Amino acid sequence: MTVLRVGGFTPLSSTDWPGMLAAVVFCQGCPWRCRYCHNPDLIPARGEHEIPWEDVLAFLRRRQGLLDGVVFSGGEPTLQASLADAMREVRALGYKVGLHTGGMYPEKLAAVLPLVDWVGMDVKAPFADYPAITGVAGSGSRASTGLQRVLASGVDHEIRTTVHPVLLSSSDLADMGRGLAARGVKHYVIQAFRSQGCRDKGLCWNTARDYSLQDVGEGLAGLFEDFLVRS
Repeated sequence: MTVLRVGGFTPLSSTDWPGMLAAVVFCQGCPWRCRYCHNPDLIPARGEHEIPWEDVLAFLRRRQGLLDGVVFSGGEPTLQASLADAMREVRALGYKVGLHTGGMYPEKLAAVLPLVDWVGMDVKAPFADYPAITGVAGSGSRASTGLQRVLASGVDHEIRTTVHPVLLSSSDLADMGRGLAARGVKHYVIQAFRSQGCRDKGLCWNTARDYSLQDVGEGLAGLFEDFLVRS
């Protein structure tokens, strides 16, 4: 029996997988402590209000033909050994499978990519600067390898960066964009920090920026097949 630790569930979303109507499974547990995390309750390995996986499957059986897909989000889904089995069960019901990931477990990510139709991967900063956001030494190297796995797989993807002015400058974003395009990223999104759920008061109180995301975006758009500034 699949025992996926589910910390939350959204029965219908049109934003977690662009262009698709999807249910979202929020997997419990994450090894990083990103300062701007908007789902901090999902960081611990066990949650206070976990939802039985069988309850999620029961809902999906009732929605067959009404939803396009299921997104496994988090937390970090690839942390859980049962992720692949859960994906297979979802595919057996006729759903497409989406995955949100930070790429911190490259080999586990590579193992589930054959079961995935679309990946939304967060690239949080220049890889050398990752520890300032994640609080974990070596996290940038792991994320860099995770990105390589996604690109090599050929799976449809969206690479995105959450931008807080304290953590990323306009020159950081420009350098990141050029680096990602050079690696072969085709679809890139930059999105503004949202204070909802964030427990870092310093970030929530200091959101003024001396540059416009739209202005930065104008300089990046020509590097990618598909580029978006998401507010």
